[in-house]
Amino acid sequence: MFENIRLAFQGIWSHKMRSFLTMLGIIIGIASIIAIVSTIKGTSEQIKDNLIGSGNNTVNITLSQGDSAYSVDYYDGGSSGSTPLLSQSLKDEVLKADHVENATFFYRRTDYNSNVYYENTSFSGGKVYGIDMNYLDTCGYQVRSGRGLVQADYDGFRKVALIDSYAADTMFPGANPIGKIIEIGSEPYTVVGVVRQSSDSLPNMDTPSDFDSYYESVIGTVMIPNKCWPISYKFDEPENAIIKVDSTDNMSEAGSAVAKILNKSISTTGSGSSFKYKADDVMQRVKDLQDLSESTNSQLIWIASISLLVGGIGVMNIMLVSVTERTKEIGLKKAIGARKKVILGQFLTEAAVLTSVGGIIGVILGIGLSKIVSRVAGSPTAISVPAIIGSVVFSMLIGIIFGLLPSVKAANLNPIDALRSE
Repeated sequence: MFENIRLAFQGIWSHKMRSFLTMLGIIIGIASIIAIVSTIKGTSEQIKDNLIGSGNNTVNITLSQGDSAYSVDYYDGGSSGSTPLLSQSLKDEVLKADHVENATFFYRRTDYNSNVYYENTSFSGGKVYGIDMNYLDTCGYQVRSGRGLVQADYDGFRKVALIDSYAADTMFPGANPIGKIIEIGSEPYTVVGVVRQSSDSLPNMDTPSDFDSYYESVIGTVMIPNKCWPISYKFDEPENAIIKVDSTDNMSEAGSAVAKILNKSISTTGSGSSFKYKADDVMQRVKDLQDLSESTNSQLIWIASISLLVGGIGVMNIMLVSVTERTKEIGLKKAIGARKKVILGQFLTEAAVLTSVGGIIGVILGIGLSKIVSRVAGSPTAISVPAIIGSVVFSMLIGIIFGLLPSVKAANLNPIDALRSE
């Protein structure tokens, strides 16, 4: 085996130009495929980051009516006349669900009249959330100044509030908001902290269209203890949930499981039966966009694969020429006792080594080409190790498949006829 490999490299080196031209089709094909696959993978990761955020595996579970894709902000409770009750026992069940690392229940108002004021400044268009103790950690918030909410705030029904940096810039431009009194639903609340969501927990907004899709992430948020929610907002608003999942790939599964758990809190009679909790399946949207991108680029891969076919034909052609040139050598080896399988193995090894070297050069060229495309076109790329390994193995298989005919021809040569050949 090692002797065959040595002889193969010796044959390639002794005909350097011919060997390079033979490998050219393989090199171009592999390089093109590596560059395309890297671009596809990079685009897929960018789609995921844009929709989810690079490190945030959270799923929103909101109350919806019927088949509507939109959450409801008011619930009439059907025959029961009350909102769904998301109890601590339900939260404990949610936290025990597969792949769930953390969970939070919260109230929210997202209309343009949230009744939040600081002196004569209205915080219009922002969001007001009634949060539990788990909210900040689950959603990736960090305390920027002041403090977060503590258990005593909940136990004592303290009217305290957290604001994010966007709300702080809106209501307190250039001033320290800590200790200031704001009105929420005509009730006074003391600002005790300013929070900010980590960059990993936010979707990427690189274009105006991204901003239009995720503008709610940057219009500002005011947070109060959920136990104080009825003090400021006295109508039937349902609680919603956010779960933090251990992996992006498990978001859909965990979201569906938690939605089923939360639906236990809803009345199944009267008009209430049309309401149900639904998980925001962001991963399905990611998959749909990735499938659309990959289906387009897969056509380019097939086109690039044609050059591999052409390269394989070139390998077969050059190996047939090599058999003709080395007819006497083959006859001599068979005359001194070399078996057919020895001759067959030698020529198959030479063809496989020839295409494998071309595959390795193609991989290196493909990685460089993907970097150039990324820099020139501004599109992301991500090198795929399985694609690299697969490309080298595939190029070796091409050598074996297309080198089979010349190898069989060499192995079947009559040693007497081979020695007489000119």
